[in-house]
Amino acid sequence: MKPILDACCGGKMFHTNKQNPAVLFMDIRAEGPQKLSNGATFSVAPDVIGDFTKMPFRSNTFYMVIFDPPHLRCGNKSFMFKKYGTLGAGWRETLRRGFAECFRVLRPRGTLVFKWSDSFKPLDEVLKLAPIQPVIIHKAISNSQSKRTHFAVFMKL
Repeated sequence: MKPILDACCGGKMFHTNKQNPAVLFMDIRAEGPQKLSNGATFSVAPDVIGDFTKMPFRSNTFYMVIFDPPHLRCGNKSFMFKKYGTLGAGWRETLRRGFAECFRVLRPRGTLVFKWSDSFKPLDEVLKLAPIQPVIIHKAISNSQSKRTHFAVFMKL
């Protein structure tokens, strides 16, 4: 098993190496490639199709889990939906179960990296859904809603 899990990889936008052999890429969907208006292509091509609220892995498997869940409310035919997905009306319970699963598959002393844009809900409200507090938080400072992406790092003790 690879040491790192990206639990909802989408288009692997978060990664410097989208083919990193140390990362197991998981998403609930596979799509593409699709041609974008700027001529580039976009696809969602995970190694494993799976739901971050009920992962198909044994407990205590990964040294690091990356959790960058969907968060946008957008039309289901929009490019933003294709790129990031969306959380539905039960988003609190979905994220609570997602955090629980991330910690379940994370090894003791493993690291969870959580990424969140507060264009949908404030980071502080979302972090209340995690079973433990983060060790560090980086809050982006910007007047633009689209550029307020925050990071929180947890360690499973």
